[in-house]
Amino acid sequence: MKVILVNGSPHKEGCTYTGLKEIEKVLRAEGIDSEIFWIGPAPLPGCHGCSKCLATGRCVFNDSVNEFLGKAEAADGFIFGSPVHFASAGGAITSFMDRAFYGKGKIFRLKPAAAIVSCRRGGATATFDQLNKYFTISSMPVVSSKYWNMIHGNTPEEVMKDGEGMQTMRELGRNMAWLLKCINAGKESGLVSPAQETPIKTNFIR
Repeated sequence: MKVILVNGSPHKEGCTYTGLKEIEKVLRAEGIDSEIFWIGPAPLPGCHGCSKCLATGRCVFNDSVNEFLGKAEAADGFIFGSPVHFASAGGAITSFMDRAFYGKGKIFRLKPAAAIVSCRRGGATATFDQLNKYFTISSMPVVSSKYWNMIHGNTPEEVMKDGEGMQTMRELGRNMAWLLKCINAGKESGLVSPAQETPIKTNFIR
């Protein structure tokens, strides 16, 4: 079993990474393979709504999004991390997730996911709510912790002093590992996935 932890910060080993790294330590201790995937510092265009990915399974912009999608197909769970920018997720991770999730439901369906957010002071809950919406529209079980998945600090050193935040990260890692093991045990026992209905689209204006 493998979890991909997505670092949505422009800083490779900053505050968001520090939180993800704490989770990764727990996952590995629980026997879960893991990888921290950095989206990188390069500008990421937003989704253009061209819908070409619906046929190809990949975005027309060949950047870190497509690299991630290639890894995501074989992954069993995901944790997405973002810094807080103006009380919302960073622009890069927002563009990344818009493009990664649009039309890619088969890649993510029924795979557990979680979000973590890193902020200096405020805006964490709004960002946390924003990121979770990608999971709930994709039939993904959302993994929680003992508190909202947030860490506080302006530097990695300050983040490590956030005792409650770091504990929240560790409990999230244990909960993710437990749920993955439960799902795997269900598959081994012959439990089948829930059936999917044919999608119904209802427009409000006709």
